[in-house]
Amino acid sequence: MQPRRPPVNAGRRSFAPTPGFTLAALAIAALCVRLGFWQWHRGENRQAEWARYAAGTAQVRDLGSGDVMQQPLFQRVRLTGALDGAHQFLLDNRSWQGRPGYEVLTPLARAGAATLLVDRGWLPFSGSRAQLPDVALTAPASLTLSGRLALLPSPGLALGRAPPAGPWPKVTSFPDMAQLSAALGAPLAPRILLLDPDAPFGYTRDWPMPGLSPLRHFSYAIQWWSFALLALVVWGVTSRRPASLTP
Repeated sequence: MQPRRPPVNAGRRSFAPTPGFTLAALAIAALCVRLGFWQWHRGENRQAEWARYAAGTAQVRDLGSGDVMQQPLFQRVRLTGALDGAHQFLLDNRSWQGRPGYEVLTPLARAGAATLLVDRGWLPFSGSRAQLPDVALTAPASLTLSGRLALLPSPGLALGRAPPAGPWPKVTSFPDMAQLSAALGAPLAPRILLLDPDAPFGYTRDWPMPGLSPLRHFSYAIQWWSFALLALVVWGVTSRRPASLTP
């Protein structure tokens, strides 16, 4: 009796993807590709923002009574005015070297121009919301300060926002300029001034570059594109099925 031959298709597999799985894999891959381009564009925007930040360091411009919007964002400027120590804001949920605290915003009244909020730096959290840091200020009627024009801090999401409340100094968390202007009862310039580290009347000022590093965004983009490739590889591998056996 002769030994029985194995079927001619034994061990062979055919490529037979199902429509549902194919659509799901393509959708996942397309989404990952789109997220990758989104992160890549964010990296390019951040790179341009960091370049503006570096360019603004090269020189200090005299702002005078000029409009802050006529200067590039992150430009270092010099200006004269009067600090209003009686009406200050404490920006809550601000940290320095991992420690919680506040940043102090003090209005600077300028002749012939809108009041500009000066970020005088960071102070530590006392451990109790009932005990706010002492930000009392005795400054001359007119003084000249220098710093960098910037935007108000933003959480990126609507969570954690709280308008100015309570007596002066008013505690607030990620407010917008309209809320601060309403609390102060005066129009405010649309940007703030990050007080230079060597300028007087300031606290801890270790201003970081804005946002995440461009390289972080670029690496996230590559990760998303890798996920897109992985989705297609998994689809291709799992779509290979045993071929139909023939005697």
